[in-house]
Amino acid sequence: MFCPNCGSLLFPQEGRFACQKCGYERDITSKDARVARVVRREERPAETLVLDDVIETLPRTRADCPKCGNGEAFWVMRQTRAADEPTTRIYRCTRCSYTWREY
Repeated sequence: MFCPNCGSLLFPQEGRFACQKCGYERDITSKDARVARVVRREERPAETLVLDDVIETLPRTRADCPKCGNGEAFWVMRQTRAADEPTTRIYRCTRCSYTWREY
């Protein structure tokens, strides 16, 4: 709530709203009270990374495959965690198509 006289923020004090800047006061009414209802919904499944359709257009890099030992892999980067966390690097071996991640 803001003061209609000076525009400052009104603070509740002893059942009334009061402006600390200009002294304006008014009663708290039922219209001022609001109830928010929070409903938790089922979480959606995470976005699934599909590399099969675009595999030949992906960039390649030198990375050792943990499964077959090949030294080259396709790679993509995805933001799989919070925005303040680093991106996840996803690799797919060019020989055996094994896919792994680096966080």
